[in-house]
Amino acid sequence: MLRTNQIFLSYFEKLYHQQDREIDILLKSYPKGEKILVQGQFLLKPMIIKEGVTKCFFTEENGKEYIVEFSGSGEIIGEIEMIKNTPCLCSIETLSEVSVYEVTVPYFRFLLKNDIILNNLLLDTFAERIINTSSRASYQQLYTTEHTLTQLLKMQAKEGIQISKEDMAAYLGITVRSLNRILKDLK
Repeated sequence: MLRTNQIFLSYFEKLYHQQDREIDILLKSYPKGEKILVQGQFLLKPMIIKEGVTKCFFTEENGKEYIVEFSGSGEIIGEIEMIKNTPCLCSIETLSEVSVYEVTVPYFRFLLKNDIILNNLLLDTFAERIINTSSRASYQQLYTTEHTLTQLLKMQAKEGIQISKEDMAAYLGITVRSLNRILKDLK
């Protein structure tokens, strides 16, 4: 439910504290409810979440959102767009106050060309995402929506965040009306 990557976070914390120029990696904060990446727009800088929780979602042509995942500390965002030089594939919005390490484009590209550790971490991250996507697809086929909703509610309580009914429905791939029925049945 909530993706984190402490190894990636440790790697970037080390880079942040060891940088020669204090402009290659910046520590920035964003308030709850802010879109830090917008689907279809070009990325300014890739980011690594230091603290907080975000949602990653697609907005379909009909205006409906589909939440792909919730991301927390250590997750990198915007790296695919940077590597492929494409507009953002999805939007990222903060669900709590979030602090991130923002990496300048030239420095990120330098690291891609020269740092085997970063490349290995990215390969591991991409492989993990493929596994998680496959697992989520099979999980949704094998388990009831009620079970998945229960897990989502547990994650919400554990992280101390408030997920709106619209976001819960978007994550589960159902309507808010269906969500309300399931919530009523769970009580």
